[in-house]
Amino acid sequence: MTLELSVDRSSPVPLYFQLSQQLEAAIEHGTLTPGSLLGNEIELAARLGLSRPTVRQAIQSLVDKGLLVRRRGVGTQVVHSQVKRPLELSSLYDDLEAAGQRPATKVLANTVIEATAEIAAALGVPEGSDVHRVERLRLAHGEPMAHLCNYIPPALLDLDTAQLENTGLYRMMRAAGITLHSARQSIGARAATAEEAERLAEEAGAPLLTMQRVTFDDTGRAVEYGTHTYRPTRYSFEFQLLVRP
Repeated sequence: MTLELSVDRSSPVPLYFQLSQQLEAAIEHGTLTPGSLLGNEIELAARLGLSRPTVRQAIQSLVDKGLLVRRRGVGTQVVHSQVKRPLELSSLYDDLEAAGQRPATKVLANTVIEATAEIAAALGVPEGSDVHRVERLRLAHGEPMAHLCNYIPPALLDLDTAQLENTGLYRMMRAAGITLHSARQSIGARAATAEEAERLAEEAGAPLLTMQRVTFDDTGRAVEYGTHTYRPTRYSFEFQLLVRP
């Protein structure tokens, strides 16, 4: 497929940025599919009447975002579009499916532990009481996207490992008759530890997105406390901000 690309030389927007935005849009909308090859820099430069350094800068900006990769002997190849998670009460599994990312899950732990002070405060249970701990690695197209650690009050639902690997936690809750109503969430960032880097296929010290969430049902009961880490090259949170009247 030949991409419809063009640049506006009268625009104050840098030419490389115009090109990178069009390529990114083509990846996001599926016009450039994962695995497809981009034309080489010389061909793109000649076709658009741009200098080769300008085209190289546009491509490099998308390599830096994790959308393209340069492979020796192959060329520049589309990896996957970044998943942009809307700020609403949805699960990562549902977000990945909606983005056409073919989610998969590897359950790393599914056990009962004693609630620490932090977990007890989040779930509204006594410190030292039993809570269920589920640790998972969420993948898309076979690549790790996020490490998820969730704590669930006891006897809330059957946390079958096979089910956890085949569907999302929120789907299991809904199937058990739990009505998810609201959540309190905080988002941050920090450097990856060596263990986290290995788990998420990043370099030690690489930046990671973090998210902590306490989810409540329609009775006001806390039904899960999650602490998650995400690869920012493959994942971002999207906010809509409104001005108070």
